[in-house]
Amino acid sequence: MLRSQKMRLSELSHPNDLHGLSVAQLEDVACQIRERHLQVVSTSGGHLGPGLGVVELTLALYQTLDLDLDKVIWDVGHQAYPHKLITGRFNNFDGLRQKGGVAGYLKRSESHFDHFGAGHASTSISAALGMALARDRRGEDFKCVAVIGDGALTGGMALEAINHAGHLPKTPLLVVLNDNDMSISPPVGALSTYLNRMRLSPPVKFVSESVQESVKNLPFMGGELSEEIKSLTGSVRRLAVPKVGAVFEELGFTYIGPIDGHNISQMIKTFQTAHKVGGPVLVHVLTTKGKGYPFAEADQVGYHAQSSFDLTTGKSQPSSKPKPPSYSKVFGQTLVKLCEQDSKVIGITAAMAEGTALNLLQKAIPEQYVDVGIAEQHAVTLAAGMACEGLKPVVAIYSTFLQRAYDQLIHDVGIQKLPVTFVLDRAGIVGADGPTHQGQYDISYLRSVPNFTVMAPKDESELQRMMVTCLQHNGPIALRIPRGPGEGVLLMEEGWKPLEIGHGEILIEGDDLLIVAYGSMVSQALKTAELLRESGVFSTVINARFLRPLDENLINPLARRIGKVVTMEEGTLLGGFGSAVVESLSDNEILVPTLRIGIPDKLVDHASPDQSKESLSLTPTQMSISIKHRFGWKTDDSLILK
Repeated sequence: MLRSQKMRLSELSHPNDLHGLSVAQLEDVACQIRERHLQVVSTSGGHLGPGLGVVELTLALYQTLDLDLDKVIWDVGHQAYPHKLITGRFNNFDGLRQKGGVAGYLKRSESHFDHFGAGHASTSISAALGMALARDRRGEDFKCVAVIGDGALTGGMALEAINHAGHLPKTPLLVVLNDNDMSISPPVGALSTYLNRMRLSPPVKFVSESVQESVKNLPFMGGELSEEIKSLTGSVRRLAVPKVGAVFEELGFTYIGPIDGHNISQMIKTFQTAHKVGGPVLVHVLTTKGKGYPFAEADQVGYHAQSSFDLTTGKSQPSSKPKPPSYSKVFGQTLVKLCEQDSKVIGITAAMAEGTALNLLQKAIPEQYVDVGIAEQHAVTLAAGMACEGLKPVVAIYSTFLQRAYDQLIHDVGIQKLPVTFVLDRAGIVGADGPTHQGQYDISYLRSVPNFTVMAPKDESELQRMMVTCLQHNGPIALRIPRGPGEGVLLMEEGWKPLEIGHGEILIEGDDLLIVAYGSMVSQALKTAELLRESGVFSTVINARFLRPLDENLINPLARRIGKVVTMEEGTLLGGFGSAVVESLSDNEILVPTLRIGIPDKLVDHASPDQSKESLSLTPTQMSISIKHRFGWKTDDSLILK
């Protein structure tokens, strides 16, 4: 392509075709990327600020790479929309995060340019280093690059990888630190403070090289440097960067930066230099989250991710009808009330204040609020330490993120029987974020942890009572809440009574079938029972409330008498709630036909929650048909079970 021609991304056949474009042409490509990004996200929703901030970074970095050979690992993946737009997904980007469309995160099965899938933070450096070591072992020659946001550096895994890479001076690895002074919310901690000081420092690149050149030119040196002088110049370099790259330098990295992340020309030159250094290199790039869209630049938290919105005004599209408050908001409001009543109650989040509604506590009672950054393992053990000293920590965390701290659940909380409360947000099917974020495993992974009490509310009012139950319990306890609005039940302002641990409740009674439902599936069980009643099948429906301990005194006698049992859960069937019920029946020699309804042994891809539930046969109509098939009751053949 001629340098004077305009590159149309809709006609781009390969990212390498961008090589050799002038800076002006690349800036035009950047405009096309932002325009497409904004158009799609404003229509269908998705992550906004992270991708807008790395447009120039992506283009400049890819100018220095051969994308057929070199591998770029994007941390988390929500900052990789520009990457997707120049690697073959520009024309079908309208399907972003929709069923059958482009995934919201990187996905190895979606494109051979997506070298490592991720939806959780802090994995990129480890993965890129692993690829670099495999490359060197095979004697191959390609570049490995990890692009990581500053917020992800609070994750211990990233620091572990930096520690390892710095010990391998002969292993070429480029780490690009995308420093926009933001995670989802403003990052916290000493590392964030350190990076802020670095942002204000003047650029420092190769001070030692400048010193070496000056020394070489001295008449008595003869153009060569002894090993002692080389060592000295290295020390001079470290003295010259006390505030900028000293930490990374001491860990074995060559540090370059900080540089302007929206200056394409400067970044191209910097990346070209970095590739020549050899060994581990960290390039510190300063970017603006939401760059190019004034509303996103002004509100970097609010525009991290958006549902559909008006591009002109930046405002979300109004809902057609009012919705009940989300489970998260009910939890957040309840926790504020409980903290007001008891100063020992402490809310803890791992960089997800808005998502878990702990921002309500942060605003109302900041002294009883703690944000540890993207550090789930630390959050759990920090809470354990607090519990040892008489505080009542409440760790609010997404189900999918608590997976990252499983050993801490067992080793630091469960074994020691410490009174820590875990509120698992986004439990069950979460929709467009896809398999990395589905909260489908917490039922299975929590029911085997020693000394834990585990429960789930059927509605918002029961959530409030469970919160009181948690704080009065002298041991580890966890409850799960689903994403989105609740059932719209009337909430109490205060005076919530605790539940009796290990006790469920009968909601309706019938003699033909026993349905035992857990958490968010209770309302669906009632709807299913109503459909069955229309066919002449009368069900007893139990709200189990507790997974551990299971209410065997309620469930088992009814199972023995009725003789047909269905369990319902919004979680994986492997080792899940239904398994707990079946195990109890078997242990008590109650051998009756059962049907376990839940998520089968498969990954749930990105789609709306309703679409996912339909594809998994979890709608009331589908479940009623499954039940009729299982127990031999007549089924309307016009209804097709998916």
